[in-house]
Amino acid sequence: MTLADISLGDSATVRGISPRCDGPARLRLLDLGVVPGTVVQARLGSAAGDPIAYDIRGALVALRREQAALIAVTSAAAQGKPVGADWR
Repeated sequence: MTLADISLGDSATVRGISPRCDGPARLRLLDLGVVPGTVVQARLGSAAGDPIAYDIRGALVALRREQAALIAVTSAAAQGKPVGADWR
């Protein structure tokens, strides 16, 4: 499951960032606190549905669906699923 899959109002715990996300994009996510164990909540959606504003460590951060799809998470309802081999 990825961050792009959670619904507005739902929370999830970051499992990792896909290796396909590298360079400045990866550094931005890490600087924003998107690290394993961080709880993220989908808070606000734009009129068109993209981007979505996520609460990450007390900051409201807008991510496009394409970016959110690179972040592996475990939803609050599904805690305990193993991380896939393609996630760090």
